[in-house]
Amino acid sequence: MIVGVPKEVKDQERRVGLIPSGVHSLVEAGHQVYVQSGAGEGSSLPDEEYIAAGATILPGAAEVWAKAEMVVKVKEPQPGEYAYFRKGLLLFTYLHLAPLPELTAKLVESGVNSVAYETIREEDGSLPLLTPMSEVAGRMSVQVGAQYLEAPNGGRGILIGGVPGVTSANVVIIGGGVVGHSALKMAVGLGANVTVIDRSLNRLRYLDDIWGSRIVTLASNVHTIRDAVRQADLVVGAVLIPGASAPKLVRRDMIASMRKRSVVVDVAIDQGGCFETSRATTHTDPIYFVDDVLHYCVSNMPAAVAQTSTFALNNATNPYVLTLANKGLEAACEGSAAICEGVNTYEGHIVYPAVAESQGRAWRDDLLPKASKQR
Repeated sequence: MIVGVPKEVKDQERRVGLIPSGVHSLVEAGHQVYVQSGAGEGSSLPDEEYIAAGATILPGAAEVWAKAEMVVKVKEPQPGEYAYFRKGLLLFTYLHLAPLPELTAKLVESGVNSVAYETIREEDGSLPLLTPMSEVAGRMSVQVGAQYLEAPNGGRGILIGGVPGVTSANVVIIGGGVVGHSALKMAVGLGANVTVIDRSLNRLRYLDDIWGSRIVTLASNVHTIRDAVRQADLVVGAVLIPGASAPKLVRRDMIASMRKRSVVVDVAIDQGGCFETSRATTHTDPIYFVDDVLHYCVSNMPAAVAQTSTFALNNATNPYVLTLANKGLEAACEGSAAICEGVNTYEGHIVYPAVAESQGRAWRDDLLPKASKQR
């Protein structure tokens, strides 16, 4: 198979879809790899390393997209890349289609077969290609929140861990999954007063077993969220429903009840955000205020630590890239229910129900090989 790796074009996106070791594995398996010049520079991976691994460097994105049978990216295609779509092209990347009807429509109209990292789900329920970036984003959410609590950055002027004689910041984390637990580790490590809210009592029991009296766990409901948010200095939104739009758990009136110049970080913004006041921002223009509460809603947070993120992501994605290249999409689906779960659009149709339901569109469940349909 011919695999293409274009340079990412989303604002300040420095990650890259394949690292040289991944290229080497593909070339050893008999595949061709084309990499756009400079694609790895943001992750400290020069063209020379790709050439040494067996890749061919092409000067522009158009050439890479045109030659590739499978394009491996990091972030969802941007409007300037839609012109490269064509029938039968296999696209393997983060898509987060639920809040992106225009991109969904372009994929369907063009006949691109798209496999989303974030919806690949293994038999144990894990999301192996979402997990590494969730770990990065969870850790970053508290790191970023601590920075924006500083007065010169627009915050209340609070040191997240306090000092002897002065209380620490109140950090509320909504969602106790991979993002939430990663945020929790950072917040506890910095000395914050940490509250975790989740709808799963079993998850709360698990977190309580690990962290004990160092955290407070609360069952999720409107009253609990309202009360916790009102007292918070930093709120981290860490809610996920795989492939679907995130529920709006923090309402506008809850934001209005918060202390002035408190901070909210919405890690769920890729799926539309879990704050009613959220809208996607960029690394170039990362924050805005609603009711004098600072909002950080950057939709590609891990790009800020691109080298760490790229290697963490590739550790997870490379086996799936190799499977798709070796077998092709249909055979890969027959052998892996997890990869089948990742398919979002196929032969001009939406095939992932949560995406269709989020957009009020029809979907098909009869197109992929029957042996792989284990939703």
